Amino acid sequence: MHILFCKLITGFFYLGDSTVGKSAVCQVFHSDGSHFPKNYSMTTGVELLVKHVNIPDTKDCVELYLHDSAGKEVFYDLVQQFWDQPSVIMVVYDCTNEMSFSSCSKWIERIRSQKPEVKTPGVLVANKVDLEERRMVSKKAGQELASTHDLKYFECSA
Repeated sequence: MHILFCKLITGFFYLGDSTVGKSAVCQVFHSDGSHFPKNYSMTTGVELLVKHVNIPDTKDCVELYLHDSAGKEVFYDLVQQFWDQPSVIMVVYDCTNEMSFSSCSKWIERIRSQKPEVKTPGVLVANKVDLEERRMVSKKAGQELASTHDLKYFECSA
């Protein structure tokens, strides 16, 4: 009999402007790639998903609480109430939209100001890289911004 020990990560926060694909990235990750949402309704607060992730070569797993946050400014006060203990942040931007990229620093500063004494790790993710012909933000620009904020950089297409 194998005993699986789960450790809780209290908050994995998806941040970024609206329409960058935060919900799609979150749902595809949550379902291990088996579910891509075809119809969307705008996130108006914070949607919570829970994912169990097994740690390779151990009997351990982590339980991730995925907080998919609304990106519209009108919901900022509501969303901010959920930012009390971020363990990890994922800032997502649409690589075909320069404004969403420019907003990334704002999102990072906002969440990190909640607990300035804590160094919150995270990643910067360029989404929609499959739309190469419409790309406005280079990989190099994304890597530089990630480095500036001490984040890892990734690219994806949800």
